[in-house]
Amino acid sequence: MPRSFSRRFIQHGLLLCTSAIGTGFLGQYILQKNTLNAYNHPLHKPAVWLDDYPSREAQIDIMSKESEYDIVVIGGGATGCGVAVDAASRGLKVALVEKYDFSSGTSSRSTKLIHGGVRYLQKAILQLDREQYHMVKEALSERGNLLKIAPHLSYPLPIMLPVYKWYLLPYYYAGIKAYDFVSGRQLLRWSYVISKNKALELFPMLKKEKLVGAIVYYDGQHNDARMNIALAFTAAHMGANVANHCAVTEFIHENIQVNNKEGQTETKKIIRGIKCLDRYRNKEFSIRAKCVVNATGPYTDVIRQLDDSSVPKICQPSAGVHIVLPDYYSPNNMGLLDPNTSDGRVIFFLPWQKHTMAGTTDTPCEITDYPSPMAEDVDFILGEIKNYLSSDVEVRRGDLLAAWSGIRPLVLNPNKKDTQSIARNHIIHVSDSGLVTIGGGKWTTYRQMAEETVDRCIQSANLEPKNDCITKGLVLSGGEKWSPTSYIRLVQDYGIETEVAIHLSNTYGDQANKVADLSILTGKRWPVVGKRLHEEFPYIEAEVHYAIKEYARTAVDILARRTRLSFLNVIAADEALPCVIQIMAKELNWNEKKQKEETDRAKTFLLREMGLNLKRDMRRNVPINFTREEMRYYMKHFRQIDVENKGFLTLSDLKRHLQRMKISNSTTDSDISPEELRILMHEVDQNQNGIIETEEFLQLMSAINTGAVSTSHFIKAARIAKIKNNSMVERSGGGV
Repeated sequence: MPRSFSRRFIQHGLLLCTSAIGTGFLGQYILQKNTLNAYNHPLHKPAVWLDDYPSREAQIDIMSKESEYDIVVIGGGATGCGVAVDAASRGLKVALVEKYDFSSGTSSRSTKLIHGGVRYLQKAILQLDREQYHMVKEALSERGNLLKIAPHLSYPLPIMLPVYKWYLLPYYYAGIKAYDFVSGRQLLRWSYVISKNKALELFPMLKKEKLVGAIVYYDGQHNDARMNIALAFTAAHMGANVANHCAVTEFIHENIQVNNKEGQTETKKIIRGIKCLDRYRNKEFSIRAKCVVNATGPYTDVIRQLDDSSVPKICQPSAGVHIVLPDYYSPNNMGLLDPNTSDGRVIFFLPWQKHTMAGTTDTPCEITDYPSPMAEDVDFILGEIKNYLSSDVEVRRGDLLAAWSGIRPLVLNPNKKDTQSIARNHIIHVSDSGLVTIGGGKWTTYRQMAEETVDRCIQSANLEPKNDCITKGLVLSGGEKWSPTSYIRLVQDYGIETEVAIHLSNTYGDQANKVADLSILTGKRWPVVGKRLHEEFPYIEAEVHYAIKEYARTAVDILARRTRLSFLNVIAADEALPCVIQIMAKELNWNEKKQKEETDRAKTFLLREMGLNLKRDMRRNVPINFTREEMRYYMKHFRQIDVENKGFLTLSDLKRHLQRMKISNSTTDSDISPEELRILMHEVDQNQNGIIETEEFLQLMSAINTGAVSTSHFIKAARIAKIKNNSMVERSGGGV
């Protein structure tokens, strides 16, 4: 026994010493080689900066009438908007079109981190992979730049890596320290080791059994959709013409005569522009350009094959699912990294927008306009969360607030089979016809990708920029005059409540006053202005008006990207939808048919893409499995409401029962409002036929008992207590 212990002690001691020494030498080498310097690129604005920009419809009219652009960009995600910013900052004439909305695809469905990728560095070191190492190094450099040019939208976030086996502590410590060293002078803050007690103090929800300590390191976090929109309108402020909801239908080709290698003349087909459809106005138009950039993320090959149907695919799409849970699942200022899930993937568990976000999965998929989160992916993430949280925290499926899937445009490596081995490197390819394709990459490196893409455009199309790339340190729209205390002026000058003011300041930066100017009186003593779209969230009606000025043309544009309501709470987004439709209808002159179309489209989006269908299925799929005692108990409550013994409950039954309860309890509250009754009915009436059937009632009771539903307005209002189960008694077979 002592000899065995001594042998293990020596082995672990050698591992610790080796890791520490290796980290020291690696760090010294990297620091000598790393010449990154944040201060070489001071913050600045471009020479041309327009105070305002044309309306969306005016932008399209300008694009259709312009004789020729230097560059036209297809795709309004992070990369496409980054290319537009870079090209415009060099004095080139630029246009950009996006099929849906800016950031409507992968760029709004990320993990919300601005990071180099801890797991990529691990693979780079273990596999001696120089390509992955340089990718991480580049990303960490770009991380530092992005945090500086958009300070209102991004910030450093500490992330904890809990350790449950003491001999793994030096291994993880060496890896995280290497991550610090690769950051060079762009390091946010040094990582550090903490004790078990300190880890539990910083992350009280953490599982304490067998915990030996933790490592805390820093990465960046941001509001990805808003960052993307800031890029789009930074380009617009610099004179670029940008428009969303414009689909490319075909390329404009032109045949030219060129000399081949043998000196003979031959005909070559080159791209001279694109034909588009304004999907909002159903109007076709054309844009002529010297160079066309394909920056469509997962749709990279779709656009390439629109130019030439014979070209091989270069993009391997992979779906990543994220879920959102209530804020009590994590501290508001500390994230968590699970470095070794049950299937080898990495899971992040992060505070974001006063909620808790967890993900992601990594599954090969097909390209679709409507990526949907799968129940098995949600269950996987919930299961991994449960492994790291205290037994005091009951991880319930009913706590799921939203879920989404984003399609990553990974670059395929034909020598490796699984998508986890595919680095998010980018590829720039110029076709024979002149189409410049930027594929792959990641959010954090959008600026570097854009710089290289514009360089290639200049080379391939013989463009003449006025200056070299200046996007390092180029402040994005909203960031120039912003400070962490800017929200105070909004409170003092406009009478906006503090929570709303903080949200506006951290979303729009120094442009927040323009949103406040559109705010209407609340009719209350306080706040003076700023009517909320939903009482639980700081989004206000004025943001809908402002979003329309920022080219929002659908209700989904508002719910998903101009606000993040659908990403934070899909039910709250559904409840706010009528208000959004009402404001947009008035601003954009929608008739009743258009309002219904937009309502239906938004509801389908929430169901299919934001996890509302998963929440409903959680209830429907719970078996009604009560003991005889439980069945009698719940049916007694049902019959107390169904006094006419019809076998179902109507709105009148519910209203009468609640009023009777108030009288019997001698309360002096006013009558139940129609809106409150609607919420109660909607919660239980799953098939939306206007009545609560016996099975629907029992389904809700069963869902509450199993945790598939976390809380219920109906049960609270009807004062139906949860009966204590007796596991030994016979249970019913689920019949009604």
